[in-house]
Amino acid sequence: MLANAGGVTVSYYEWVQNKRSESWTEEEVDQRLESQMKRAYREVGEFARAKKVDRRVAAYAIAIARIEAVYKEREIFP
Repeated sequence: MLANAGGVTVSYYEWVQNKRSESWTEEEVDQRLESQMKRAYREVGEFARAKKVDRRVAAYAIAIARIEAVYKEREIFP
C-alpha cells in the first residue's frame, strides 16, 4: 500500500506546484517524498503494533480516521 502511495503523493505534489505556480527541483520532490513516506511508514507500524493488526489493516484504519476527522471538521454529517 505504501509503495503505491509514493506515486500518488508525487502526483499531489505536481498538483500543488501547478496551483501555486511553483516549480520544485527533483531533489526537493525527492526530499518531500522521502520525509512523507518515512512518516507514513512509522505511523502505520506504530498503529499496527498498538492495535495488534497487520499493516494493511493499520493503513486502512488510519485513512478512515483521517476521513472521519475531515468530515467532522467540515460538518459533512451531523
